[in-house]
Amino acid sequence: MVDYELQGRIAHITIRRPEARNAVNGEVASGIEAGIDRLEEDEGAWVGIITGEGPVFSAGADLKAIAAGQAAGLQTERGGFAGITRRERTKPIIAAVNGPALAGGCEIVLACDLVVASREATFGIPEVKRSLVAAAGGLFRLPRVLPRNVAMELALTGDPIDAERAHALGLVNVLCEPGKAVEAAVELAGRICANAPIAVRESRKVVLAGMLADDDTAWDLTNRAMATTASTEDFAEGPRAFIEKRPPEWKGR
Repeated sequence: MVDYELQGRIAHITIRRPEARNAVNGEVASGIEAGIDRLEEDEGAWVGIITGEGPVFSAGADLKAIAAGQAAGLQTERGGFAGITRRERTKPIIAAVNGPALAGGCEIVLACDLVVASREATFGIPEVKRSLVAAAGGLFRLPRVLPRNVAMELALTGDPIDAERAHALGLVNVLCEPGKAVEAAVELAGRICANAPIAVRESRKVVLAGMLADDDTAWDLTNRAMATTASTEDFAEGPRAFIEKRPPEWKGR
């Protein structure tokens, strides 16, 4: 139900359960976690893209599985819901959203680092409409990427927002035409892969930790990231390539 394919430096993780609107069951959760494992372990993979087959990114948790008493199976020990929402990782992942990303599907998107969406995409956490709460990170991640009142609107009404509004408010990085989300995500991933991979990972780490840290802690995080980057072979390659007026040849070490 979840495919992993490496194309160049880009790992594609695709939920293939379109008949169920790519809803997350135990197999999908373990498949996404396995895909992230491969992304993290593969030295040739520098960026991941996660998407869903068909017109829906993901409708969230499989309610049939929940009704059958299988709710625990929708989480993994390391990754939480869908194998991703609580997963610690080092490499950036882009969500490529061609259609609705709702409930847990929206929370999968929020667990990613960047978002590409077609104009047909929508984002929402409708759990309150079923006397539930968005328990896989949506309630605290949404106000980190959207204005507080907009995040509150989504949480309290359960109504979604469309891709154009999400793009205008900063949730979506790249807005594209219908059916082109993966293509646009590959282009964005290529822009990332043009850079030194360890510097990218260290920068990602500081952005995520630093946004919730005080200044002293943030400076310490930055200094440690710089020290790690300075100890790599790529640290010397960057300036050398600039002086020699050629594209850098990153080694990732």
